Amino acid sequence: MYSMSVSLPSVTAAPELQSKILSMGLGNHNGEVAEFTKATSVPLYVTYNDRIRPLLDTVDKLRELKVMEEGIELPTIVVVGDQSSGKSSVLESLAGISLPRGNGICTRVPLIMRLQQHSSPEPELHLEYNNQIVHTDEVHVTQDIEDATIEIAGDSKGISNTPLTLVVKKRGVPDLTMVDLPGITRVPVRGQPEDIYEQVSEIIMEYITPKESIILNVLSATVDFPTCESIRMSQRVDKSGERTLAVVTKADQAPEGLLEKVTADDVNIGLGYVCVRNRIGEESYEQARKEEARLFEYHHLLSRINKSIVGIPVLAQKLVQIQATSLAKCLPGIVKKVNDKLSVNVSELNKLPKHLANVADAMTAFMRILGSTRESLKKILIRGEFDEYPEDKEMHATARMADLLNNYSKELHQRSTDTAGKFLMEEIKVLEEAKGIELPNFLPRTAFLSILQRRVKEISNTPVEYVEKLWSYIGAVVVFVLMFNSDGYLQLQSCTKRAAQNLISKMKDHSVDRVMEMVEMEKLTDYTCNPEYMSRWSKLMAQQPSFKQNLRYNDELEIEGVGEVEVGHLREYNTAMLEKAFDMRMRITAYWEIVLQRLVDSLALHLVFSVQKLVNGEMEKEIVVELMGPNGGGIDRLLEESPSVATKRERLNQSIKKLRESKEVVGKIMDRIDTPNGYVNLGL
Repeated sequence: MYSMSVSLPSVTAAPELQSKILSMGLGNHNGEVAEFTKATSVPLYVTYNDRIRPLLDTVDKLRELKVMEEGIELPTIVVVGDQSSGKSSVLESLAGISLPRGNGICTRVPLIMRLQQHSSPEPELHLEYNNQIVHTDEVHVTQDIEDATIEIAGDSKGISNTPLTLVVKKRGVPDLTMVDLPGITRVPVRGQPEDIYEQVSEIIMEYITPKESIILNVLSATVDFPTCESIRMSQRVDKSGERTLAVVTKADQAPEGLLEKVTADDVNIGLGYVCVRNRIGEESYEQARKEEARLFEYHHLLSRINKSIVGIPVLAQKLVQIQATSLAKCLPGIVKKVNDKLSVNVSELNKLPKHLANVADAMTAFMRILGSTRESLKKILIRGEFDEYPEDKEMHATARMADLLNNYSKELHQRSTDTAGKFLMEEIKVLEEAKGIELPNFLPRTAFLSILQRRVKEISNTPVEYVEKLWSYIGAVVVFVLMFNSDGYLQLQSCTKRAAQNLISKMKDHSVDRVMEMVEMEKLTDYTCNPEYMSRWSKLMAQQPSFKQNLRYNDELEIEGVGEVEVGHLREYNTAMLEKAFDMRMRITAYWEIVLQRLVDSLALHLVFSVQKLVNGEMEKEIVVELMGPNGGGIDRLLEESPSVATKRERLNQSIKKLRESKEVVGKIMDRIDTPNGYVNLGL
C-alpha cells in the first residue's frame, strides 16, 4: 500500500546506534542488543528524524492553530483500545516516561503526545492546555497530567473532548505525534456518567473517522481480537484495514496461540501487527526492553513469531515509517485545502457590508444602497432587463406585469356574458320601457345607457381586483430588491421595508381610486372618437337582412359578435321592434369592445406612469422621510451593525487569520521540499 516502504539490511549495531538504543532503554552492553538488532533492522527513526522533524513540526503548528476547526483534517496517529488493554504501557515505552495508571479510565481527555528527538542529554517536558504552558519533568509528569486532566475534565471520573498536549523532547525518542484517547468501557464505575460508553465512542469516532488518521489499535493478547470493541469501531471507518496498525500487548501473559492470531488476521489489520511485552512493576525502561528482547528470542512459543513484528523498537520503526508516508501523501492536499478555504472565506467576508465607523461612512453606504436599488428597479420594472436574476422568473417584472394585464383583459371578456338569457329580450324590454311620445324610428339614448350601465356594473370589481394583484406583485419585487441591496444592514432594512410598504400601499390606494373613476366614467356616458366603433357597428348591421329572413324558418342562428343564439321566441314581435332591438344590440356590442379595451389600456398606462414615479423619486423620498422621522432613528442607525453580521464578521476574520498563519506555516515547509506528482519527496 505505502510507496515509501524501506527495507534495511540486518547489521550489527554501530556504537552510536547502541548508545541511542541504550538511551531509550532498548538494550544493554552485553551483546544482547547486537544480537537482537541483527534479527530485526536498524530503527528507522534514526534515519528519518532529521527529515521528518520539519514536517512533524509543521503539522503540530497547524494543530496548535486549530486548523481542524476549519474542516481541514491533519494526518494523526490515533491510539485506541479497550480499557486495560495496555495503551499507557505502550506509550510509556515509546516516550520513555511514566503516564497515569490505575483502575478505570486513566486517560479522561484526548492526550496529544508530541515526541521529539533532543540533542541535549537533559529531557525537556511541558504540558499545553487551556492556553497555558506548564513545564514539568520525568518525576512529576504523571502528577502534572492528572492535575491538568482535573482542570479540564473535573475531579470526578467523567471525560472531556478538550485536548491536553504533552511535549516530550528527549534524546533517543522517535519523532512521533500521537493522540491517546480514553479507553473503551461499557460499564460505568462509581463516579462515571451512565453514558460513559457513548461519550467515549463519540470522541473516538471523531478522531478515527477522517481518512487522514492512522489508527493504532492496542489489543491485549489475553482476549479474542474479534470481540474487542476498539476493533469494531475501527472497522466501521476503515473496513479494508489499510490505515489500521495493531499492537498486541501482554504477549508474555498469553503466549499460547498468539502466533496464529497475528498470522491469521481474522480482523483485517491492513498495516499489520506488532507484539510487545509490557513493562512490569518497577522495571526500568532499559530492563523492560532487555526482557522483551529475551522473551521473543528464547520463549518456546513467542520465539517462533517473526522478529519483524515484535518489540517496541519495531513498533517505533513502523510508526515513524507510517507517519512519514502519511505526511508525504497528505501535505500537498493540506496546502490546497488551506488555500481553497482561505479564498472562500475572504470572498465571503468581502460580500459582507462594509463596517461603518462614522456618519460619513453611513451616509455613503445609504446613498449606495438607494442608488443600487433604484438602478435594479429600473432594470426590472421599467426596462425589462433581468440579467441580475436570470433564473428567477418572478423577478422578470415587465413580463409578469404583462401577463397580469393579459389575464385582466381575458377576465373582463369572460365576465361580459349575455345575462339576459334569450337573444334581444333585454333590448326589447328596455326599448318598451324607454318609449315616449316621439317619432318611432329613433333609438332612445336612455335605453342604450341602461344596458351599458348594467354591463359596466357586472365587471366593476374586476379592475379593482387586478390593481391589487399588480401592486402586490410590484411591492414584493421592490421589497426583495431593497432587502437584497441592504443585506447586512439589519437596522436599515426594517426602516426601508416599512417605507416601501407604506409607499406601495399609498400608490395602490391611488390606483384603486383611479380605476374606480374609470368605471364610473364608463357608466356616466357613452362616447368614443374611435372610428373602429362605426366600422364595427356597420359590419354587424350588415347581418340584419339575413337575420330577418332566416328568423322565419330557424329557431337558432349564428350571429357575428354574439355567437349561436335562440331566435324562435322573437317571431311574436313586429318587424319594427325587432329592427330596433337588433340595432341596439349591435351598437352595444361594437361599443362594449371599445369600453373593455379602454379599461385595459387606461390601467396599463396608469400602471407604467405610477411605476415610473415610484422608481424615479417617490421611493427614495419615502425612505428618507421614514429614516429621518421620529421612528426612523436617523442615519446614525446605520452605525449599529446587526448582531448576526457582527458575529459572522468576527468569525470570518478569526478564520482568515488562522488560515493565513497556516498558509505561512505550510508555505515555509513546501519551499524546502519537492512534491513530484503531488507527493512530498522525503529523499529516503
